[in-house]
Amino acid sequence: MSYIDRLFHSVSIENVKLALFRIAYLRKNTLFEKVDPRILLLWYFVFAILPWFFHSRTTLLLLAGFVVLCAAIAKVSRLILFLMTVSMAAHLFYLGIMTIFMGGQIDAFWSLFAYTLKLLTLALVSVAVFSSMDPERFSDTMLALGFPAAFSFGVGYGYRMLPILVQEYNNIIYSYRMRGRAPASKGFLYSKHILYFAKIAMKAFYPMMLNTAKRTRTTVEALECKGFTYSGKHPEAKRLRLAYLKLKPTDGLFLGGSFGIAAVLIYIGERFPV
Repeated sequence: MSYIDRLFHSVSIENVKLALFRIAYLRKNTLFEKVDPRILLLWYFVFAILPWFFHSRTTLLLLAGFVVLCAAIAKVSRLILFLMTVSMAAHLFYLGIMTIFMGGQIDAFWSLFAYTLKLLTLALVSVAVFSSMDPERFSDTMLALGFPAAFSFGVGYGYRMLPILVQEYNNIIYSYRMRGRAPASKGFLYSKHILYFAKIAMKAFYPMMLNTAKRTRTTVEALECKGFTYSGKHPEAKRLRLAYLKLKPTDGLFLGGSFGIAAVLIYIGERFPV
C-alpha cells in the first residue's frame, strides 16, 4: 500500500466515526475525567483566555507546551492530534508564503506566529477538556451553572448525536457506493476518485438530514411522554439529578497546581522574552 493510500485510510470516515464514538461514549479514567466538570470548565476558560494577554513568544511557547502535556494526560484521540498537526503545518506554510509576498520581513512572520500559538493553545485546551467530559456530565454542568434545562439537554443531545450522524452518513455513502460505479482509473493525483467521492458526499447529505429530523422528533415525543419539561423546572428533580456533582479536595489541588505552573511559566517567559 502506497503512502497516499495509507494517508487516505488513516483519515477515512470510519476512523473519524470511531474517534467521535470514543469521545462521546468512552470513559478514559484519566485525571481530567476525575475532576469536577465545573472546575474543569473554569480551568478551560482561564487557559483559553490567558494566552491573549501576552505577546512574548517564549511565554506562548511555554503555555502551548504545558497544554500539549495536558492533552497527552487527557488521552486525546491521535486522529484529532494528527488533524491539528496538519492544520498547524499548513498554517505555518501559509504564513511563510505570505511573509515572502509581503517583502520578506521576518517581523511580520513572528507576529503571525505568536497569533498562531495562541490559536493552538486554545484548540488544545478545548480538545483536552471536552474529550474528557461525557455528554451527560457536560449537560448537567450547564444546568448546575444556571442554564435552562432545554438548552442544557440540547447541548448534550447534540454531543451524543454527532457520532450517530457520522454513522448514518457513513451508511448512506456505503449504499451509494454499492449501487454506483467508481472510476476505472484513479486519474492524476487521484483526481477522478476525489471527484467521485465529492459527488457521493453531496448526495448523501440530504438523506442524512431527513433521517436525523425523524429521529429527533421521535426523541422529543419520548421525552415529553416521560415529563421532561416538568422535571427540568422542578427544583427537587433538579437537585436529585445534580446530587453527584460534589467538589473534592483534589479539585482544588488540580486547579491550584495548574495555575501555579502557569504562573511560573509566565514568569520565565516574561523574564526571558524572544
